[in-house]
Amino acid sequence: MNLAANSWIPPSIRTVKSFTICSPLRHFPNTPRNRLLFYSPNIKGKILGTPTRSNVKNILETYASSEVNKGPNHKTTLQYMTFFFLSKVIKKIIETTQVVPLSEIMNLPFACISDPLGKPVPLKLDVKFPSFQDIKWCISRLYYLFNVQLERNIGMSFVVLFVACVSFVIIGGFIFYNIRKKEQSLGECFWEAWACLCSSSTHLRQKTQIERFLGFTLAIWGILFYSRLLSTTTEQFRNYMKKIRQGAQLQVVESDHIVICGVNSHLLFILKQLNKFHESTIRLGTATSRKQRILLLSDLPRRQIEMLGDSMTKDLTHIDVFTKSCSLSLTKSFERAAANKAKAIVILPSRNDRYEVDTDAFLSLLALQPLPEISSVPTIIEASNEGTCDLLKSISGLNVQPVEMVASKLFVQCSRQKGLLKIYRHLLNYRKNVFNLYSSPDLVGLKYKFVRRMIQEAVVCGILRSGKIIFHPSEDEEMRDSDKLLILCPVSVVHKLRNLLPKETNLNSTDSEEYLELKELRLSRILNRPAKSHSKTNELHLGPRERIFMVGWRPKVNDMIREYDEYLGPGSVVEILSEVSVKERNSNLNPISQKNLKNIEVSHREGSPMNYETLKEAILNIKKSQKDENIPLSIVVISDRDWLIGDPSQADKHSAYCLVLAENICNKLGINVENLVSEIVDTRLGKQISKIRPSLSFIGSEEIMSLVTAQVAECGELNEVWKDILNSEGDEIYIKEIGFYMKEGESPSFKELSERAALRREVAIGYTKDNKQVINPSNKDEPLSLEMTDSLIVIAEFEGI
Repeated sequence: MNLAANSWIPPSIRTVKSFTICSPLRHFPNTPRNRLLFYSPNIKGKILGTPTRSNVKNILETYASSEVNKGPNHKTTLQYMTFFFLSKVIKKIIETTQVVPLSEIMNLPFACISDPLGKPVPLKLDVKFPSFQDIKWCISRLYYLFNVQLERNIGMSFVVLFVACVSFVIIGGFIFYNIRKKEQSLGECFWEAWACLCSSSTHLRQKTQIERFLGFTLAIWGILFYSRLLSTTTEQFRNYMKKIRQGAQLQVVESDHIVICGVNSHLLFILKQLNKFHESTIRLGTATSRKQRILLLSDLPRRQIEMLGDSMTKDLTHIDVFTKSCSLSLTKSFERAAANKAKAIVILPSRNDRYEVDTDAFLSLLALQPLPEISSVPTIIEASNEGTCDLLKSISGLNVQPVEMVASKLFVQCSRQKGLLKIYRHLLNYRKNVFNLYSSPDLVGLKYKFVRRMIQEAVVCGILRSGKIIFHPSEDEEMRDSDKLLILCPVSVVHKLRNLLPKETNLNSTDSEEYLELKELRLSRILNRPAKSHSKTNELHLGPRERIFMVGWRPKVNDMIREYDEYLGPGSVVEILSEVSVKERNSNLNPISQKNLKNIEVSHREGSPMNYETLKEAILNIKKSQKDENIPLSIVVISDRDWLIGDPSQADKHSAYCLVLAENICNKLGINVENLVSEIVDTRLGKQISKIRPSLSFIGSEEIMSLVTAQVAECGELNEVWKDILNSEGDEIYIKEIGFYMKEGESPSFKELSERAALRREVAIGYTKDNKQVINPSNKDEPLSLEMTDSLIVIAEFEGI
């Protein structure tokens, strides 16, 4: 059996005291290369022989019987010889069983690892001293890695400075220890080095030149060390203050605060409304803090939010607004805002696109859902349509109160009824009469007609039952434990109402013959209304026939067109002038076709509303298209889509100018216009122009929607009330002719007018006399000297009869 060279044995064990395995080339040049000789200097003849399968036993026996057997290392030598023979047997077995030849395996990469018997092949690396460029690159690389770590965490500088300081102290201490020939202890030398490092005057006390030079060097490094330490500390503090100002990482530790998510044109009005509400609670003594804390969240930069908040709240003394810049679709943002401990959460749309509005609101709700105890916090969301409201309410684990953005519908209502906008502002002002919900055990079991008459300080508007508002319940409807009365009165009256209720009530007063005769008399003095219908117009009551000239276009115009179709009668015309092409209007994401409209006909014209000739031609065209001169004409200006891009104040200026231009054209042409109204965001500008030109009306429908959102944030149950009032399919607020409720020459009291309105399934909440509105009169028994030109303000289903 041919054996390979001695590569299978490491060099460290090739030589043993009493036994050696040697290379044949080195000791015996005449021996073949593939042979190994065993020899021992203690055995006579020294050479034991070449190991083969036949003489292995003889070699071992010769060695065992020799004098080496008596030495102290003979057992170790026998173990090495045994290991050698076993390894050769194993290697032979591997060669006979493997498919690939061993010679090929030995040439494979990493053969020295897979085959423990193979000799490692040197990598033949070109090892030499690196060049200057390599050293420079390595230093640059280390400096770059240090800067990367420093950028991620500025505290890395403290670690480097600490290591440098300790190094200087240790090196300086050892040098002092050697210079002073170990006369001082090593600890004293370390302390001397530290003193030179931290105090620049310490090196002046050194005696020898070497000590002074060393002290001076440590003092210079100490100055550099402390200057760098000071700058790092300052930068770390500045970085920390920057994070605090950004508010992204700051944990809010608040409770009973209001979280407002998003920034849009509604924000200012909401803050004003919340300020008024907290002012009223302070006056009533029910406030839990001197100022209402409001947290404003937005994805805008923190500095921009702060500037916006400061400009809005400079005159609001009863609220305290603090801001936080974060993502509104992350749960971590709401966790840091302590949203689960808030009084209410208001989510405002930050974009104009209706689908993006709903998507952002949905993502914010999903981010709120994992928070613990979030179901007890009312979440008010402005949604684009009723379908989205139902979807948002279906999310489990949240108390969602979606407020449908019906600004377009509200604009149509206010544009058709002069004075309606002023009524809405009154009902949404906490310093005046507002809607309140009242419940008392004393009312349980009483019939609604008794409850309605026994409360004199407020106007009873209906019942909130099982989350639904009923404006006109049956007179014999009994109050339940879970019912709440919807009353119209100042907030201060609600807290005093229990003491103001009469102790005894004559329950049989409405069943007497005298009351029945009075009821018959009232029925003879009023004009009966038709039965309830699903539309504002029906066979018994057709809406008025009008011509509407609408200037401007944006996607929400379709909602206005549907609203006009609900109110106007057959034969009405709506003509729209805008720079937006007719093709683009019809291909809108929310298209409306003529076949879906029952009462109005829509026509389109292309042109710039700001151009005098174009506007004049459009007004003349709509006048010629109607042969009946008795049909009233209304000019309505809305914020065009192109005007809304950028600053909203620019859109107000364009709208105001266009309305004034239209009035000027109509006056020159002798065209009688019943209503000249314009949509506006900044109501202060509208009031300023209205003082100069009283014939012009400016409607801030966005402001009304903002006030509704703020009121729902304070009382979520009022959401159903305003949803019904602002929806064209429900009951609304109307200013009706007084002739529907009285005969000429009468002087009925407001209480009497309320009873007559109740017979028409309406709720009287006030009246208009000499263009002055009175809501919830304090003395309801006082006779009123009303003219037939005056009006009664009611909550009813129909506008006319």
